[in-house]
Amino acid sequence: MKYLLTSFLLCLSSFASAAWQAGAAKADITPTESVPLAGYGGKTRMSQRVEHPIWLKALALKDDSGATSVLVTADLVGLSDRMIAVIAKSALEKHGIPRERLILNTSHNHSCPVTEDVLWLYYEFTPEEAAARDRYTQMVYARYEQVIGNAIAALVPAELAFEQGLAGVAVNRRRSRGPESRAFGGQVDQDVPVITVKAGNEIKAIMFGYSCHTTALGGLSINGDYAGFAQLELEKSFPGSVALFVQNCGGDANPLPRIRGKDVEATELAGMYGRILAEAVRQVIAGTMKPLSGPVRAAMGETELFLQPGIPLDELKQRVPNLTGMPKREFEHFIRQHEQLGSTPDRVKYPIQVWRFGSDFTFIALTGETVVDYSLKFKAAYGWNNAWVCGYNNDLLSYVPSLRVLKEGGYEGVTGMFEYGHRAPYTETVEQQITTKVEELVKAAAK
Repeated sequence: MKYLLTSFLLCLSSFASAAWQAGAAKADITPTESVPLAGYGGKTRMSQRVEHPIWLKALALKDDSGATSVLVTADLVGLSDRMIAVIAKSALEKHGIPRERLILNTSHNHSCPVTEDVLWLYYEFTPEEAAARDRYTQMVYARYEQVIGNAIAALVPAELAFEQGLAGVAVNRRRSRGPESRAFGGQVDQDVPVITVKAGNEIKAIMFGYSCHTTALGGLSINGDYAGFAQLELEKSFPGSVALFVQNCGGDANPLPRIRGKDVEATELAGMYGRILAEAVRQVIAGTMKPLSGPVRAAMGETELFLQPGIPLDELKQRVPNLTGMPKREFEHFIRQHEQLGSTPDRVKYPIQVWRFGSDFTFIALTGETVVDYSLKFKAAYGWNNAWVCGYNNDLLSYVPSLRVLKEGGYEGVTGMFEYGHRAPYTETVEQQITTKVEELVKAAAK
């Protein structure tokens, strides 16, 4: 009787897993000409070579309810509201994917081309540089449409499983920035969450994540940084698979140590970090992973993050003549807002997505450069071993500090806001606003 019961439960588990259909695809977004490079402010950097190709990768999931959900990862620094709108409209019109079932994550790669209006205050282009950016952006839009369609077309019966490992690449960069930062917290999230997609006995897709800036490299080459090297390693280890990297809550973490000014040595270091991360994933796959059941219940909502008062208009005008470069562009932007809107906006819209897999796994997709506190907080709330929390989805709207980071000050909490076009830091309600909306969406997705 015990044997029969065990066999029944195994069959039931297999049936639940096999209820999935899954498809994975990738699209090459490597530029074919010299393009402006993203990620770092200052003088425009034009690419000089390609270290390795960069990609869009999509995972489509269709559960036994008939609903299809798609997650797309990108070796890009980020997306803007404008880009999100174009991509989401195409996914809905051409493939019937509603907005709540489309998650768009970027690795925050700093060795990729500039696209559209992402981090637009960073750069001052010549007409030729702007034209190269625009040509590249149009190619990226076409590739998003292509990769989503190809992933859906590739749907086959599949099994999904989840587990997580550990890697030690990330260091809290706030604490590492000299003696004045020693009082800052040193929190990091070393978890490496992994979802495998198997069709028969073959791994078709590996989705894995980590909480760390992709800033091991900063030269003039096109590449995917450590996350790109990790994806290459995994696709070699599992031929025929698509490896998708999901950037988690790495807003205040860097891969350290880093090498500056020595491209060969820096590339070797980034490759090593990628191999470390890939090995963490391989070890997870070699172990026992928990089957994921459906359906995927998707919920999406929006909250508002409020901004502290900005610099008065008179002071902005007084200070502009003494500024150059990005600081000047920032202040001129605030002056235009005063003149066109009557004041600088006092709040920022903040979308959040939650996917609930069956009854025991929650995927939380936050917007912007979220710091590590959000990952640790929501995994503590919804399950260290059955929740995945990621940032860098939707619009790359700003750094998103926790209350702790906001009170500490520094770049991720205070001084980094101007470069995103926001008049001032967030108010002390920022963490609570996000927490309340996540709670609401998790409940909605659990119904």
